Amino acid sequence: MNIRMVLLASAAAFAASTPVLAADAIVAAEPEPVEYVRVCDAYGTGYFYIPGTETCLKIEGYIRFQVNVGEDVGGDSDWDAVTRGQVQFTAKSDTEYGPLTGVIVMQFNADNATDQDAILDSAYLDVAGFRAGLFYSWWDDGLSGETDDIGSVVTLHNSIRYQYESGTFYAGLSVDELEDGVYQGTFTPGVIPGTTDFTADDGPNNVGVAFGVGGTAGAFSYQVTGGWDFDNEDGAIRAMGTVDIGPGTLGLAGVYSSGPNSYYSSAEWAIAAEYAIKATDKLKITPGVQYYGNYFGGGTEVPEDFDGLGDAWKAGLTVDYQIVDNFYAKASVQWLDPEDGDDTTTGYFRLQRSF
Repeated sequence: MNIRMVLLASAAAFAASTPVLAADAIVAAEPEPVEYVRVCDAYGTGYFYIPGTETCLKIEGYIRFQVNVGEDVGGDSDWDAVTRGQVQFTAKSDTEYGPLTGVIVMQFNADNATDQDAILDSAYLDVAGFRAGLFYSWWDDGLSGETDDIGSVVTLHNSIRYQYESGTFYAGLSVDELEDGVYQGTFTPGVIPGTTDFTADDGPNNVGVAFGVGGTAGAFSYQVTGGWDFDNEDGAIRAMGTVDIGPGTLGLAGVYSSGPNSYYSSAEWAIAAEYAIKATDKLKITPGVQYYGNYFGGGTEVPEDFDGLGDAWKAGLTVDYQIVDNFYAKASVQWLDPEDGDDTTTGYFRLQRSF
């Protein structure tokens, strides 16, 4: 027998005589159970169940790139590019009082790589018609174009609100903290009325009460909004409506203010009109016009003895184009001519992707 056969026989004998130990066996770990995300269709599209709960969650938002154009809009420049990212989380669950809703909206704005801010754009809870938290008032609503100036300078407040809704009608009442609203008081001397280039000797720190009534009737929609600012002891009321006529939608609005206040401070009164023309399935063209009676300038700080800048005209054009689903472009140009002030032209170009 040669040496090769001896070695092979010895190896076989050793393998046969060696015991097999249980610890040497390789045992695959059992996979942990995976709970797949379930679609929640009780509250509309986009909701899913948070795993392990009966709460439905929806995540949405948008990314916006915009170039603003106007005199000194970018400091020493007449143009300025800005970018925004916004994310909204909406949670809903059933209760014995109806759906319990919680909303958080985070917004991130960037003028450049170093000039950025992250803000809480909204955060509120809602159940059985009651809403409490940081949210936009009815005065944030407006016509669909960019020309109308019929809302508050600041429309985001810490508020408590009740709103009754029944099909095509709603009515509500809110109590708003107007801590960052319009202040009508005394200021340091040597300032320019109608601007915010001066320092207030005091500031707003009071509440307001607002109401909203609105609804739809066929092709017609309407809204009446009012508010009383206890700090400034002035209030405002506004009515607006839209109706489908021909190839577009006609919008009309009117507003009256007893004096500059947190609900309306642009003028003593104003009327606005627009016509949103649906040129194609993707293209909408909206010309608009507004007339101000005793224009205040729309600032957040107004001297008590400020009489306004006379009457004013505003005219503009807004163009919306749907490039593809969830992606659109918007361009707007606006011209403002106060009787006792210089006329100004402003505008912007925007690209926005929603999800």
